[in-house]
Amino acid sequence: MKKQGGFTLIELMIVVAIIGILAAIAVPQYQQFQRKARFTEVISATGAFKSAVELCIQNNNNSPTGCSSGKTGDGWSVPAKTSASGHVTSVEAVDGVITAVATSTDGLAGESVIYTPDTTTDTTKIFWKKSGSCTTATPAIC
Repeated sequence: MKKQGGFTLIELMIVVAIIGILAAIAVPQYQQFQRKARFTEVISATGAFKSAVELCIQNNNNSPTGCSSGKTGDGWSVPAKTSASGHVTSVEAVDGVITAVATSTDGLAGESVIYTPDTTTDTTKIFWKKSGSCTTATPAIC
């Protein structure tokens, strides 16, 4: 008679243990990936504000003063403060400083990103310094 082949119980237990370990690592990483993906909506919402503030600063002798939401000038216009949409609670510019806040849903906890214009490093360019609770979240999502 031919001996029947197959997996032993210990071999099956080892495979199940390996799958369990992989799942324990992969699931939290995937959830973090989802949080970062949702927060990119908040970051991209600042794009129009950054462009408008840059134009404002260039037209105001390299000064961000007055580059606030809803303000207009010669050749520039900063968008008005936005209200909730998707994963974004609000985006606003005050004297060049742009603050965007996420919702408290879908893995996000109302994190914020703050962009501050730096015109002192190089007077021909505007550099953006990033701060906010998204940089200090555990783990950081921006």
